[in-house]
Amino acid sequence: MSDNFKGQSPWGVPPGGGGGGNGSGRGPTPPNIDELIRDLQDKIKKFLPGGKSSGGKSISLILLVLVFVWFASGLYRVLPDEQGVVLRFGKFVKTTQPGLNYHIPFPVETVQTPKVTKVNRMDIGFRSERDSGFSTGGGVADVPQESLMLTGDENIVNIDFSVFWVIKDAGNFLFKIQDPEGTVKAAAETAMREVIAKSDIQPILTEGRSKIELETQEIIQTILDDYESGIQITQVQTQKADPPDQVIDAFRDVQAARADMERSKNEAEAYANDVIPRARGEAQKILQAAEAYKKEVVAKAEGEASRFIAIYSEYKNAKAVTQERMYLETMEKVLADIDKVIIEKNAGSGVVPYLPLPELKKKATN
Repeated sequence: MSDNFKGQSPWGVPPGGGGGGNGSGRGPTPPNIDELIRDLQDKIKKFLPGGKSSGGKSISLILLVLVFVWFASGLYRVLPDEQGVVLRFGKFVKTTQPGLNYHIPFPVETVQTPKVTKVNRMDIGFRSERDSGFSTGGGVADVPQESLMLTGDENIVNIDFSVFWVIKDAGNFLFKIQDPEGTVKAAAETAMREVIAKSDIQPILTEGRSKIELETQEIIQTILDDYESGIQITQVQTQKADPPDQVIDAFRDVQAARADMERSKNEAEAYANDVIPRARGEAQKILQAAEAYKKEVVAKAEGEASRFIAIYSEYKNAKAVTQERMYLETMEKVLADIDKVIIEKNAGSGVVPYLPLPELKKKATN
């Protein structure tokens, strides 16, 4: 300091001068601003080359360097997993993409670079042992006020699920919602309760979980888009879906009974699938045999009819010959397998009236 301030406190109060008074009882004396500025200039000149003659040029040079450094401080880099959010006097102006960017230096503009590719997780209905702050022995703590929900068929289900999300618009994420995690949690719980309220308990506990997850994700995304939250929901994952602990044993018995019913039903269907085609095959075989027999009988009848017509036509032309022929053909058929002896009653002298045909056949065979 200069000699004017020696022996005084920073506010012009003499040391030991009554604990803050100036001897007049009017309080501490304010500092002389002009003296402070001159004293600061004298100290700066001592460190500059050339003394007082070059002081003005040196100060200008320093100011130029400071201005250049100030402008250069506006350069900033956004990493590939980030988005740049530019604020002008604390108000959101724009977002910038990964790479080297520029903004008006502080205090006019500032930049925030939140991670936009980091996958965040929100657990609903349960807390991990690390998050809950106390040990449960199983690694997670159930939160009944979040996990217990009413189904469409008026049952209660205990469902735990996780929501995975990322930032898709850093500007909206930082300034459109005050509590991003709380907003995601509230939207997720609301969406899940809406979906569960429209579903029966049976598909929730068995094969309907994937459909519930997709519907819940769509509803959460719709809510967050209405809020302009800048959040993208990537997945909803069901961790557990069980009846309440008080009735879980009864539900398991029901599930076992339904499993037995399904197994018996499947066995019956398998038996039916085996027997019915076989029976249909047998029926088709009988139908085909009957059809063949029908065609055979009809063909024979048509043949007999045609033969009768042909014989009748010949009969009309030559009755005696036709009658003789019909008689001989009929006798040939009737007597084909019978031993025959021919006796001629009108045989004259010298003709044997007896012809033992079976005996002649035997001799021919020997």
